[in-house]
Amino acid sequence: MINNQDLSDEIGNNHIATSSNNPLREDAFDLNDDQKIELIKKDVESILKTLGMDLTDDSLKGTPNRVAKMFVKEIFGGLNPNKKPSSSTFENKYKYNEMLVEKNITVYSTCEHHLLPIVGRAHVAYISNGTVVGLSKMNRIVDYFAKRPQVQERLTMQIVEELQKVLNTKDVACVIDAKHLCVNSRGIRDIESSTVTSEFGGRFKEENVRREFLDYIKLDTSF
Repeated sequence: MINNQDLSDEIGNNHIATSSNNPLREDAFDLNDDQKIELIKKDVESILKTLGMDLTDDSLKGTPNRVAKMFVKEIFGGLNPNKKPSSSTFENKYKYNEMLVEKNITVYSTCEHHLLPIVGRAHVAYISNGTVVGLSKMNRIVDYFAKRPQVQERLTMQIVEELQKVLNTKDVACVIDAKHLCVNSRGIRDIESSTVTSEFGGRFKEENVRREFLDYIKLDTSF
């Protein structure tokens, strides 16, 4: 017989998700950031007290507020749609019709199953359909969707779907290679393993185009 906790753990370990959207309640944005910080601060205080920590100690007394601000303003800031980066596009006047690849984009995210870090690299590519986007915007899109409680599969899909909307083309691809501290620092404690996910849209589903992209991201571009 499987109890609710066993079922919850099984679902988490299997990375089951209902869609490419993060599971948010309808009232997710009824509170402003300051209100959320105040509530989370109290919750963190409760957790630390339950663990037996002395919150009067100089090293700990500011921790609840620091954690609350970090959650709302930093590592989960991508939940706030107001922080979504603007992605202005430009006419492809120079008629560049080949693949554009932005590789080794730093990924800092948080596993939604254990709230532990996901750290890695994203490699993103697109083929212009008449418009181009600033290179830094690709990094910002990755960072925006990474700053949420995430699963890597969903993050990969969200990056591709957003760039498809911005560029008005299906020809977008993303590969993410990342380490999950929920694997590296707990449970099996395998510090060597990493997780690779991919999402290929449009022409990137064709074997030769996909292979070209994968060959590009293997190039040594260190300077």
